[in-house]
Amino acid sequence: MPKDMTEPAFWVLTALAETPRHGYAVLGRVEELTGGQSPLRVTTLYATLERLERDGRVRVVSEEVVAGRARRTYDITTDGREALSLEADRLVARASAAQASLDRGRPAPTRTTGWATA
Repeated sequence: MPKDMTEPAFWVLTALAETPRHGYAVLGRVEELTGGQSPLRVTTLYATLERLERDGRVRVVSEEVVAGRARRTYDITTDGREALSLEADRLVARASAAQASLDRGRPAPTRTTGWATA
């Protein structure tokens, strides 16, 4: 059974699934995708990119120097795409199981009545 993907890895791969991006563009896209609730900070982003590159899930497609700093552009690999697809399927299955349990269970509490009894 594959290990669960970390949340930062999930969002980085999701951002790169659309198009190659440099680090700050990944941060911006993740910010958009999460509605401003991004789990990424700069240090987390680059540590995640390094791990994903080492694992063969992303690759550097270009590198340039901008304002004296190296700017790498990353792209998702076939392995990265497969891993993201498996994780998306796993998350859908988990959400479906939770929703089915909620649908079969008792109603949610209301503010005035507390928990409903079965």
